Amino acid sequence: MDEVFKALADASRRRLLDRLNARAGQSLRELCAGLGMTRQAVSKHLAVLEGAGLVTAVRHGRERLHYLNPVPIHEMADRWISQYERGRMAALSNLKQALEETAMSKPEFVYTIYIQTTADKLWEGLTSPEFLRQYHGGWAPSSDWKVGSKVLWPTEDGGEPQDLGQVVTESEPGRRLAYTWHTLQPTHQQMFGMSDAEFAEAAKERSKVTFTIEPAEEPALGMKLTITHDGFTTADSKMLEGVSGGWTMMLSHLKTLLEKA
Repeated sequence: MDEVFKALADASRRRLLDRLNARAGQSLRELCAGLGMTRQAVSKHLAVLEGAGLVTAVRHGRERLHYLNPVPIHEMADRWISQYERGRMAALSNLKQALEETAMSKPEFVYTIYIQTTADKLWEGLTSPEFLRQYHGGWAPSSDWKVGSKVLWPTEDGGEPQDLGQVVTESEPGRRLAYTWHTLQPTHQQMFGMSDAEFAEAAKERSKVTFTIEPAEEPALGMKLTITHDGFTTADSKMLEGVSGGWTMMLSHLKTLLEKA
C-alpha cells in the first residue's frame, strides 16, 4: 500500500495513469508523445508504477503495451474508505468508479495482482473446486484443467455445471492456465436488452482468458498473477462489459482467501 501512495504522489506518474485511463494498451513510444519528458524518464516512471501494481505491461510482438491496473485502487478503497465517512473520501471513490468504467470500454482486459503465496498455492486457488467455490460462489467452474478438457459452468447461481463450449488451451501447473470463454447465452439477451439481431451477432464472439503466474519483481510482494481476457470483437462488446467488473472483484477475493490460508 505504501508503494501505491508513493507512486501516486508524483504528478508525472499521475499523468501517465491518466493517459492509460483514456486509452489502454499503449507502447512506450505512444506514452512519450507530447509529455515533454525523455524516453528514459518515462521508462523510470513506468517502472515505479509497475512496481506499485498500478500498471501492467504485456508483450505484443516486439512491443510492450501498458495497461492501467485498478486492482490496487480497489484495495486502497477497501482499506481506507471503509474506515472513514464515505462523503469525505468522494474523490477517491470517484476515481475508483472512473477506473471501473474505463475497464469496460477496453477491447482487451488485462489486470495484475500481487499475492503473498506460493506458485503452487496460487495454481490451487485457480483450479481447486474448494477454492473456486469460495470466491466464485454458486458460479464456480469445474474441469480437470488438462489441455483439451472441457470447462463447465452453471448457467444459474448454484445450478448444475453445463458444457458451454469452453476448452482448456494451455495448462502449466504453477505457471499458466488458459481456456476459451463461452459465447453470450440466452439469459444475457434479456439482461442487456438486446434485439434478436443484436444477440445473434454478439453471440458469434469467442474470447479467451489466460492466467499467468510468476514471481513478483520484488520478492516481498510474493507472486504476480496477471489475467488477460481477450478476443473481443469490439470495444463495446457486451461480453467484455459483463466480465470486467467480475474479474476484478474475484481477483481481490482470491488474494484475501490465499493470504489468510
